[in-house]
This record gives sequence, C-alpha cells and structure tokens, in this order.
Amino acid sequence: MATTQAPAARGVLDRYFHISERGSTVATEIRGGLTTFFAMAYIVVLNPFIIGTVRDNGFQGNYLGGGSEPDLAAVAAATALVAGVLSILMGTVANYPMALAAGLGLNAVVAYSVAALPDMTWADAMGIVVLEGLVILVLVLTGFRQAVFNAVPHDLKIAITVGIGLFIAFIGLVNAGFVRVPASLATPVELGIGGSLASWPLLVFVVGLLLTVVLMVRKVKGAILIGIVSSTVLAVVLEAVVRAGGSEAADGEPVATGWRLNVPALPDTWFMLPDLSLIGQFSLLGSFSKMSAVAVLLLVFTLLIADFFDTMGTMVAIGGEAGLLDEKGNPPRTTRILVVDSIGAAAGGAGSVSSNTSYIESAAGVGDGARTGLAAVVTGVCFLLTMFFSPVVAMVPYEAATPALVVVGLLMVVQVTGIDWKNLEIAVPAFLGIILMPFAYSITAGIGAALVTYVIIKLAVGKVRQVHPLLWVTAVLFLVYFLQGPIGVALGI
Repeated sequence: MATTQAPAARGVLDRYFHISERGSTVATEIRGGLTTFFAMAYIVVLNPFIIGTVRDNGFQGNYLGGGSEPDLAAVAAATALVAGVLSILMGTVANYPMALAAGLGLNAVVAYSVAALPDMTWADAMGIVVLEGLVILVLVLTGFRQAVFNAVPHDLKIAITVGIGLFIAFIGLVNAGFVRVPASLATPVELGIGGSLASWPLLVFVVGLLLTVVLMVRKVKGAILIGIVSSTVLAVVLEAVVRAGGSEAADGEPVATGWRLNVPALPDTWFMLPDLSLIGQFSLLGSFSKMSAVAVLLLVFTLLIADFFDTMGTMVAIGGEAGLLDEKGNPPRTTRILVVDSIGAAAGGAGSVSSNTSYIESAAGVGDGARTGLAAVVTGVCFLLTMFFSPVVAMVPYEAATPALVVVGLLMVVQVTGIDWKNLEIAVPAFLGIILMPFAYSITAGIGAALVTYVIIKLAVGKVRQVHPLLWVTAVLFLVYFLQGPIGVALGI
C-alpha cells in the first residue's frame, strides 16, 4: 500500500505547485528553499540591531516594545514569525519562489526617520507602516500597481534585473568586508583592509566564493547551499583556533579583522522558546495626533514608493533567473504576488518588525534550481523553526553567507545582452538604472532614475505617444520622491 500512496502524495504536491511543469523536482525545491533561507536568515539577527536598539521620541523615549532596555530576543522572534507566515503565503497563494522578510533600508527609515520624529512612539511609527501597506493593497486590488508594472518597457525591465544583480553582488561584497570604506577616506571604497585581504574572515569569504563558483561550473546540484554550509563549518573551526572575534570591540570601536554580524561558534543552547509580545503593538492613527495629516501622508508616501517599486524589480529579477517571465517580461500570477507583498507591508507593521517585502536573496534559491512556491514554503517553515532555534542561525557570519549573493549577482547580470544598447533612447535610461542601484544603494533610486530619464528623452525627441500614460504619472511621483527633502522644507515638515 505504501508504494501506491507515495506517488499519489507526490502527484498532489506536483499538481498544486506545477513542479514538473516548471522543470523542477520536489528535492530541488526543498534545496532551493533552504538556500534562500540561509541567504536571508541574517535578517533575524540584523533587524533587531536596527529597530531594537533605537529609542523612540515619545515622552519616555522607550525601545521597541515599550521597555527601557532593548529586547532583541523579542524582535528576533517576531521577525522570524512574520517572515515565516508571509513566505508560506507567497508560496501557497502565488506559487512563486520568492520569500519575504523585514525590508532592509525600510527598517532603517522607520527607526531613524519615523520613530525619531517629535513625540512619535514606536507604536505610532508601526501604525504608519500598516497604513502604507493598506494603501499599497488598495492600489493592487484596483489594478493600478500591475498596470504601472505592465507599462514599463521590456528593455527597462531587463535593466532593472541587471541593476539588481549588481546591487546584490555589491551587498555581498560590502557585508563580507571584501569591499569596505577605507579608514583614510581617501577613496569611497577599497579592497579588504588597506587594499589587502588581511584577515581570517576574509579568507572564509574567498574560499566560500571560489568553492561555490567551482561547484557551479562543474554543475554540482546544491552548489550555493553547499558553499554556505561549508563556509560556516570552516568559520567555526577557524574561530575556535585563531579567535578573531567580532567586528566591534567592547568599547564600541570597530575591529577590521573581526567577523561581521555573527562570531561563528557552536551555541551553548540550541533551543529557545520565542517571545512574541511585540505582535499587535501598533497604533494605526496615533501619528495623526503628533503631527499634521500632510506630514503623515508624506511619510506614508516615502515608504510606499520604495515598497511599490522594490517588489516590482525583485519579482522580475527572480522570474528572469527562473525562466518564468512571459514574452513581455511579466511573471505568472503577478496580481497574487503583489497582493501577498502588500499584505506583508501591513503585517510587518502589525508585528512591530517594520514593513516586510519580497527579498532579492530569493535569487539564491532560484540559482540553486527553485522554480515554484514550494521553495518559498520551505523557506517560511525554516523561519518559523528559527523562532525556536535562533542560536543556530547566529552561527553563520556574513563571510559565510554572502558569497551566495555575489554568485547570484553574476547570474542576473548576464541578462544585460537582452538590452538594445545601440538605441540611446533605451540605453541611457537603462544604464542609469543599472549603475544607480549599487552606487546609490537603492533599487528604488535606480528604477526611478531609469523611468524619469526615459520619459524625458521621449519628450525631447518628440515621441510622446510612445510613453504609456501611467509612466507620466509614475515619473511625476518619482520626482516628488527625489525632491521630498525640499518639499518637506517648503511645507514646514
């Protein structure tokens, strides 16, 4: 009886996620989901250090959760819970190999720009995040968000993918310390430490990168995941021998030769019950009593414009790498993808962990063969387990995880040949979009520069009719976004 039930069970799973139809297998999806998880699990550790260590500007100046001391464990547990639920939702509803978690950059805006405003509490700040998510959800349900996405020319969609590839590779290089700001500030960045790879953690990064590349060239399945696990084991062994320590000394001074994010070591305990006390600690309309409605709306717009276009770029990049895009460069079930992502923004605020958004690190799993939502479900389950096994995640330093991002960046950049570089009307905005993503450290800035430049060029050469009406609206919104500083001053905000 077992021999007949197993194929039937596999058939149900295969049919629901269209696994065979997309040229994948259950094993491949599981491996891809694990790879994505290891590539983005750092957020469970990093998000608490961004939003959990900053006091709000309310009457008492409390940390997230209302206490007088940071509660990083609670922030980590809530971060993992929300990411897990949303990633599973993305997999089951949209059947797309893309996971969600608290958005880097967005969490910094909430911590240092929103919660820092006069009289603003963390509950008020998270209420603004919920409002932003609800507004985006309305834009999706009315078809506006997808209509804007469809209006973007195909070549610019490719440019967005390429730009994100460079961006994610740059993130990997910087987070590992392979490229960093020099102490002398003589140049914007430099290689390693004073132009030299003079630390044990950097050795782990280089070994992990070369190992992953060699495995991929030799077409070894699971190359990226093998690279992450092998690098972590090497890091744990090295730390036990050389005692490199962390990247920050006890007095707060930076240590160039130390491990970044986590010091790799076997944990004292492997299991910990999660503290979920932060869930639901938000005030939906509390910010309106602290500032003018115009100021609140401008804050919502700032978060919205980043969420709105970051996800568009991410889902195109993931779809392009997975071979899931149609002839117009659109992924399947686009509306469902955007609905789940919009819910993620609101859920992140409701969970007190900042807006959750689709993660470009999902490309690591796609690079390892993931093609369906089953991979996102696996990633989500891993996040839920992380609530209980957070000490295990803390073993992985940046130097062991980031080689995957560099390799995935390579896989995405090769699509640059699909752009018509001989047509300057496309080449110029495509180029600006590509270079500004890593140089400005912002996917939104790159997309905005590309679209605004494209509209201006078409206007200048008298080809206004080639510009979709929604692109005019989008270009104006991006101009407002780029000029929000002067606009805020003019409005007295």
